Amino acid sequence: MSRSGSGQTNPSRGTYIAVITNRSTTLVIRGFMLFSIGVFLALVLNLLQVQRNVTLFPPDVISSIFSSAWWVPPCCGTASAIIGLLYPCIDCRLGEPHKFKREWSSVMRCVAVFVGINHASAKVDFANNVQLSLTLAALSIGLWWTFDRSRSGFGLGVVIALLATLSTQLLVYNGVFQYTSPDFLYIRSWLPCIFFAGVITMGNIGRQLALYECKLMSEKTHQD
Repeated sequence: MSRSGSGQTNPSRGTYIAVITNRSTTLVIRGFMLFSIGVFLALVLNLLQVQRNVTLFPPDVISSIFSSAWWVPPCCGTASAIIGLLYPCIDCRLGEPHKFKREWSSVMRCVAVFVGINHASAKVDFANNVQLSLTLAALSIGLWWTFDRSRSGFGLGVVIALLATLSTQLLVYNGVFQYTSPDFLYIRSWLPCIFFAGVITMGNIGRQLALYECKLMSEKTHQD
C-alpha cells in the first residue's frame, strides 16, 4: 500500500478502496435480494402449475409443503439474480441508461402482470394450444412494451428465454420432470413466452434496485 512521506496511508487510495468495498457489498446485497425474490416467485408460480397438473414431478422428489422439487426454487433464484444484475450492467455498457417508468409502483405492476400471465397459462381454457401460445406471446410482448421498451431488454429477454427453454427440454428429455399434453418437443409451446415475461420482470426489478442504490450512494457522497 502506498504511503506519503509522513508514513500515513494515501487518502486517494483509501477512498478508492472504500468505494470498491461499498460497491462489492451492495452488489452482494442486491444479488441476495434478487435471489430471494426469484425463490419466492418460483414457489408461488410452480405451485400453481403443479396444482393444475400442468407440470408433473416424480413423487419421490416432491416437497410436501410446496409441491415442488427441491432444486426448482434455488435454480430460479440463481437465474433471477443473474438476470437482475445483468440488465443494469448491459445498460451501462451500452451507454443507454434505462429511464422508462423508473418507479417502484411500475415495477410492482410488472410483477402483477407476470403473475397474471403465468396464471392464465395454467387456469384459462383455450380452444387449442396454438391459440393459448399466441395469446401469451401477445401478453408477454405487451408486458415488455408497457414496462421496458428497450432494445437491450427485448434482446436479452429473447436470448435468455430460448436458453431456458432449451434447458427445460433437456430436463424433460432426461426424465427429471414432465409436462402434461406436451405439444412442442416434450414441452408446452407457450413456455418461451413465460420465460420471456419472467426475464423482463426480473430485469425491471434489477434495474430499479440498481437505481435505488445509485441514489443512496449519491446522497451519501453529497453528505460527505
